[in-house]
Amino acid sequence: MVERHTWLMRILIVSDIHANFEALSRIPEGWDHVLCLGDLVDYGPDPVPCVAWVRERATVAIRGNHDQAVASRVDCRCAPVMQEASQRTRELMWQLLGPDDLGYLSARPLTADLELDGVRFHMVHATPSDPLYRYLRPSDEARWKAEVEALKADILLVGHTHLPMLLQVGEKIVLNPGSVGLPSDGDPRAAFAVIEDGVPRLERVEYDVEATVGRLDRKTLPATVVDKLSRLLRTGGARI
Repeated sequence: MVERHTWLMRILIVSDIHANFEALSRIPEGWDHVLCLGDLVDYGPDPVPCVAWVRERATVAIRGNHDQAVASRVDCRCAPVMQEASQRTRELMWQLLGPDDLGYLSARPLTADLELDGVRFHMVHATPSDPLYRYLRPSDEARWKAEVEALKADILLVGHTHLPMLLQVGEKIVLNPGSVGLPSDGDPRAAFAVIEDGVPRLERVEYDVEATVGRLDRKTLPATVVDKLSRLLRTGGARI
């Protein structure tokens, strides 16, 4: 818990939306601040409304490795088991996203620092030492301790792993909201995090998974890619 006696703000933290607007649209509205930790695109069927949602609502949005890959046409460096799905859905992103949205993704910062109600946040997609690519699980507590030691922040916000995490490291908190659009922790519901009354917590919300699967199936994607992504969406299954 963040020690605050006059905390008034309601903060929503989202990450790894992955072009799944059906999931994103089920997240409650009415927040004072929305913080987005990147990866708006790839894997899902609907990048345009997802980018629009973030552009309209986010106080701060940073860049993820898939945003970088789509905007700059570089390798996302995802796990080998996801390479085909990433590449083929990235081609779909290029068909659907216009220059303005691609420019928005490209212009997102790699990191961000902000203070809300006297609480200092550091935002990064992966880790402070490697903003885009380093993959640390919630169980890697010693490595997380090393990551936060030099940070001048009370709460480190990270995404990337699709694994929700609320980890106390000394006097600091490491918070990963999990993935809105493609969870990997065995729970298919959309994952996000909130901070209310000074208390961070992890949340889930059900959405129509079959609607997202159906939209994927109607895109010009290989059957192998649709089958893999459909299974992951339905089960919240681990990707690696």
